[in-house]
Order: sequence, then structure tokens, then C-alpha cells
Amino acid sequence: MPEVAFPWHDTVWTQLTEQAQHAHAYLFSGLPGVGKRRFADAFAAFLLCTSPSHGMGCGRCRSCLLREAGNHPDLMLIRPEEEGKAIRVDAIRQLVDFLGQTAQQGGSKVIVLHPAEAMNQNAANALLKSLEEPTADTYLLLVTDQPGRLLATVRSRCRIQRLPTPSHDAALAWLANTVPELDNAQRLNLLQMAGGAPLRAAALHELDAVQLRERVVGNIKALLKDKQSASQVAESWSKIPLDVLIDWFCSWTLDLLKLQTGAIQHAANSDMDVVLGYMAKHVSAQQLMEWQDWLLAHRSMTLGKANLNRGLFLESLLLEWKQLLKKR
Repeated sequence: MPEVAFPWHDTVWTQLTEQAQHAHAYLFSGLPGVGKRRFADAFAAFLLCTSPSHGMGCGRCRSCLLREAGNHPDLMLIRPEEEGKAIRVDAIRQLVDFLGQTAQQGGSKVIVLHPAEAMNQNAANALLKSLEEPTADTYLLLVTDQPGRLLATVRSRCRIQRLPTPSHDAALAWLANTVPELDNAQRLNLLQMAGGAPLRAAALHELDAVQLRERVVGNIKALLKDKQSASQVAESWSKIPLDVLIDWFCSWTLDLLKLQTGAIQHAANSDMDVVLGYMAKHVSAQQLMEWQDWLLAHRSMTLGKANLNRGLFLESLLLEWKQLLKKR
């Protein structure tokens, strides 16, 4: 049921639902995979419910039944037309038209916009007027993984509410209930890949990420031993989501930095411990910092939906990684 928030958000949920008045616009932020969209949906249900009880939508009033059926006339969902695409100005114009209408159920109107960072410049500018001139009993719920990519003027007109990442034990407990077919070691592996975000870990499981990761690590080792070329490896990764691959390289780079500075003795990514341990001893600090700058810049471009040629980007990524050992 969307009215039930994740347990690690209980404190934030209680604080919001117990307020006598609510902000016109909220910006829910946090790591990918901590349940921000689920939280926003639950809060929308609460705001629309005509008889909320104990900080929850009742699930029985006409408003709740309409929402659960997916056809509540006073609830609008704004998202990209296609996964990974931008939210364009036409969608925001529809939002503005919606705001100008009278609530058909006689209560509140709610818009959930996700992911907010997907708005292009024109869309974000079009949204500003609605944020500056709020309509009574209307609530905008923006959800983002990357608040820094939003216009400062958009952020400043929202109440920013960061949703926390659960504790390690809470995340593992949730995963145990969600993917009971996995053993604890497999859940730990997925959670480590997901940076501690349990929903992200569950999504990685759906992608069969453990097996994909084994293949990727094998390819990396073959590349460094000159048994596979960068183009061959890049081609073999054609079905792996780019954001997953980049996250793995970022995690390995963080381990490299920690190993080189002596902050850790063994890589957190145990499947790459030998490779990273060797690289940490043979890569200069200067080159490692330059590599990190390159990686983060290209990660930002990818997250920003830059029109990168996937094959060429992956080849460049792999060649830069391999060249680390030859630049000392």
C-alpha cells in the first residue's frame, strides 16, 4: 500500500504529517534507491485523503479509492515520456493548466514530478512561475537524486526534505523480506554495490547484477593482462546499464584512493581486491587524481543525459583505466 512509508523514514514522515500546515512545494532528495518516490506517493495519498487517520491516508474514502484505481482527477504525475529522457516544457504547461482548474473532489490537488533533475532548462523556467505564485490547496512534490542539477531558483522555492539512507541492519532486514531467495552473503554483496540503498540493491538483483559483476571483473582482469582489447570488452558490455558500470568504476576508484593513502588495507570491493591492491602500488597519486576527475566529469555528463556515443565512451573509459598503469 502506498500509504505505508519505509520504516527508515518514519521520523520524517511523522514530522511532515503532524504539521498543521504544509509547504506549497517540497523537494524530496536522497541517494538513489532509498524510497523517495514511494515516500512522495504516500505523502500525495495523505494530502488527497479526506479522512486521514493516524498520519495515513484512510484507504476507504472516495479520494483514496480513486487514487488507488489510478484515475484521481486531482492527482497529476509528471515524468519523462521515455526512460532516461528529459521532462520538456510541454509537460510543465500541462501542469500549469492543471493548477488553474478547480479541484474536482473539492479538496487538494497534488502534482508528483519525478525525477526533477530531468527537467530541461525551458521546463524548469516554466515551473518557476507556479512556484512563485502558488495556488491554494495545491501541492508540488518534486523528487530528485541530484538536487544540485536543479536551478537554484527552483530549489530556493521548495522546502527541501532529505530522506535518509537506512542503517546497514535495517537495509539488510528489508532485503531479507524482499528477496528471500538470496542468502545473506548475496544480499550483502548487492547492498555494497548499491552504496547501502536497499531499493537500488533490489533493482540490481532484478538485473542479475551479481553475475554481470563477475563478468565485468573478469573482463577488467583480461584487459589488464592484454587478453582482451578495450573494444572487445566494450562490445561485451552492450547490455549492461551505463549508470551501473560507471557506479562500479567510481567505487573501485574510491577504494584505490583509500588503499593508496593507507586509509584501508583491503578494498571494500573484495572481488577486485587483488587488482586494486596491485594498482594502488603502481599508480601515482597525481595520475589517480586526474583519472578521478575524468571519471567524475563523464559521470556527470551521463547523469545529465548527455548524448554520448556509448561504444566510444566505454572504450575511452577502459583505455584510460588501463593507461593508469603506464603513466607513472
